[in-house]
This record gives sequence, structure tokens and C-alpha cells, in this order.
Amino acid sequence: MLDNIKIFDTTLRDGEQTPGVLITSNEKLKIALKLDELGVDVIEAGSAITSKGEQKSIKTITENNLDAEICSFARPVKVDIDTALNCDVDSIHLVIPSSDLHIQYKLRKTREQVEQMTVNATEYAKSHGLIVELSTEDATRTSMDDLKRLYNLGIEAGADRLCACDTVGLLTPEKSYDFYKELATLSRPVSVHCHDDFGLAVANTLMALNAGAQQAHVTINGLGERAGNASCEEVVMALETLYHIDTGINTKLFYEISHLVETISGVTLQSNKAIVGENAFAHESGIHADGVLKKSETYEPIKPETVGHRRRFVLGKHVGKHVINEKIKETNTQVTEDELDRIFKRVKSLSDMGKTVTDVDLQTITDDILHINPEDSLILEEYTTVSGNKVTPTASVKVNINNKEKIEAGVGVGPVDAAIEAIQKSIKDTADITLEEYHVDAVTGGTDALIDVLVKLKHEDKVITARSTEPDVILASVEAYLKGVNKILTDDKKMRK
Repeated sequence: MLDNIKIFDTTLRDGEQTPGVLITSNEKLKIALKLDELGVDVIEAGSAITSKGEQKSIKTITENNLDAEICSFARPVKVDIDTALNCDVDSIHLVIPSSDLHIQYKLRKTREQVEQMTVNATEYAKSHGLIVELSTEDATRTSMDDLKRLYNLGIEAGADRLCACDTVGLLTPEKSYDFYKELATLSRPVSVHCHDDFGLAVANTLMALNAGAQQAHVTINGLGERAGNASCEEVVMALETLYHIDTGINTKLFYEISHLVETISGVTLQSNKAIVGENAFAHESGIHADGVLKKSETYEPIKPETVGHRRRFVLGKHVGKHVINEKIKETNTQVTEDELDRIFKRVKSLSDMGKTVTDVDLQTITDDILHINPEDSLILEEYTTVSGNKVTPTASVKVNINNKEKIEAGVGVGPVDAAIEAIQKSIKDTADITLEEYHVDAVTGGTDALIDVLVKLKHEDKVITARSTEPDVILASVEAYLKGVNKILTDDKKMRK
């Protein structure tokens, strides 16, 4: 593997092609600025020909004079290249269908016509000062002879880089190595662009780089069409940790940019997502947690701080006493061995009943064992919600925060969202708390079923869990949120003592 691997990020183009994802101009700029801070070499900011809005987005990014090369996707036609030029990009990702399947059924042209289009487009772009990355679509279903002929024509016309796309994710790691090793013999640097239809995009990308490819096309969180693209954070961390290649990427920003992209795209990460998922550094098993507390390398391949993440211990039926003690210590509370034994038994008892033991549950059990009666900092005195057909869901709340009364109102996509929004407004001057996750389950059947709501709230670098069970989903949601907020405020008071 070469030691000067480049990272080409296409979150804003291929990533935005994820079904249901639409990123506004301001949001694209936010992501581009963070990608530049991350240190990627190329940012594919979009496809300029798509729309006036897309052109505005790309132009806004280029006007910020980022360190990264700014690129636009383009077809091998003059209008695409001209539109990209008007956006002041540094380069174009010139994509040419290369397989018989695509040429015959999509383009309805001959191979000779496609080759001439490639030459004409490359020469035109180069004559206007653009860097050209000549990319073949469906390359992995194209004969190697046809592929090399097309690339060589592009090289003669002035192409600076070459890219071969595994458009529908058909490579295996073995095939990827052989395929890109053959292309690495060409006289221009080669990029690898893999899709994740069979869950092999990262593995195929790494094998291509092992074979001599010099640049990896990736997206944050693996966003992309269908099953997505190769994940930026997974490819980079594999290069850095497993292959000991210095990519020049500021890996400490991965967790931050991952959650920025998650928030903007609306595509929720699975909790067990490698590197940046909420459970990537979470431990429940007593044996694992004990090992991590003694030496993190026992059950963590990298330190969470390396990617800007944090370690988390989860309370469940596999939890050990030492983890419970650590969680209690986090709140500046000390317990004796006997008190810890009693708390441990209560937690295990709840777990054996099939319940998720939240941070609030542990605090309640601990306070009960220690005979502590804490006063809530936030008390809900009144709340009302209004929703219905052709009515914007609204909510108003009256709360008491540290003996001060506040009244706020909020709107949302539904009454629960509106109620949470109103409470968030009421505490914004007290603590910066965000709702990270929200889960609802019906505990019993029927229209009068008990509703169990579990929430995860984030304050600074800490995430806490809370729950409430009520027949009314709005009340259960509000109570769970209030419990979480009170847990955070109580912990803050204890830490300041």
C-alpha cells in the first residue's frame, strides 16, 4: 500500500443521493467546512447541472476558499462542464458509463461514440483549466481491454486522475485487489469508488488501495444510494490503525462530523455502527467492563478519544458491580461495600424483569439505599397540547426551575414534539440539553395500553437515559424528559460541591 493515500469525500453528492435526503445550501456549507477541517483532500460538492439551487450551494462553498480541492460531478457534455466552471470549482468528476450494459441500454450509443465523448469532454475541461478525474461508471462489469482503452484515450486528452466505480457493489475483496492492481499500471493515479450493496464497500476499498489505488472515494456515515458508499470514518481508521498509514485526517473530528451529517440528513445511525455509533465504545458485560476499567486495550481496539467519541457503560443483566460503582462515582457520590451490594442486587432484579435500567433508575435506587430525598430542580406545574386536522401541533408549559416560574410555548410535528420543544425553551438558560434518542413501546395491549417511553439526553459530553410509563404517550414522554433533565441538573449540583 502506498503511504500517500488521498481521501475524496462525496457526502455532498453521492451521499445526498440517499433516498429521502435533501441538504440545503447552508447545510452543505456547514458540512463542507467541517470536511475541510477534517482534512479530506477533495470535496465533491455536488452536481452543478442538477439545479440552480445546487449551483448556489457549490458556489457558496467555493467562495469560502477552503484548503480542499472542490469538485463537481459532470457528464461528458459541454453544458455540464460549463455549469461547473460557472461555480468556480477546481475539478470535475467526469463520469462516463463504460459497461456494455450501460452503453447499450442507458446511453443507447456505440462504444466508439462514448469514447469520442470522453475525449471531447476531457479536452474541453482541460482547455478551461479544470482538473479532470475521469471516472468510469459500472467499471467492474466492463472488460479490462475496453476499460484500459477508454482510460488511455482520456489520458491522451489530458485526464489528471482515473476512477473506477463498482457501481452496484459486485466486487469481492479478492476481485477488488486483482481489478485495481491491473488499473494501477496506467500512467495516472487511480481512485477506488465502492458501493455497499453486499456490505463489502470498505473491505473492497482497502483491497484496492493495497493493490496500488491512490485515492479512496468515501462518504461520512457511509451515506449513498441504496445500501450506501464506503464509510469515510471506517476506511480512514482502518488505514490509520490497521495499516499504519498516516492519512493526514484529523480523526478526533469523526464523531462530531458524523452526528452533524446524521442530524442534517435525517438518516439515523444504527447504534452498533463502527467507529461513530453510540455503542462503538459501550460496555455492559461485567468481564468486558472490568477489563476496560483496568486497561482499555483489553476490549477496545482504539481509544474513543481518537475519534472524538466517549466510553460508556450500560446497565443491564450482564453488568458488574465495578461498573455500577463507577457510574455512582460519576455523580460525586460515595457508597460502602454493603450499600454497593444492595444497589447491585436491585439493578440485577430490574434487569431480570426485562427492564432497561436507566441512569435515572440507578439514581433512584442509590438515593433510596442511602436515604437521600433530592429535590427536583425542574418541576412541571402545567402543560397543555393542541393538535388535530389542519392544526399545527402546539404546546404550552408552566415550569418551576430552581424556584423560578417560567412559561413557554412550542410547536412541532406532533404534540409530543411540541411539548418537548416548549420544555427545551424553558431550560435553555439553565442547561444546554439535547434529545439524542426517543423510543416508545406499548407495554400492554388495547387502546388503553400502558406506554413506555425511553429517552437519551446529552449534556456536554455526557449521555443519560430516563424512562416513564403512563397510559398517555404525551405525559409519558414529558415525564421521561423531565426525569432526564433533573438527573443532569442534580449531577451538576453534586459535581460543583
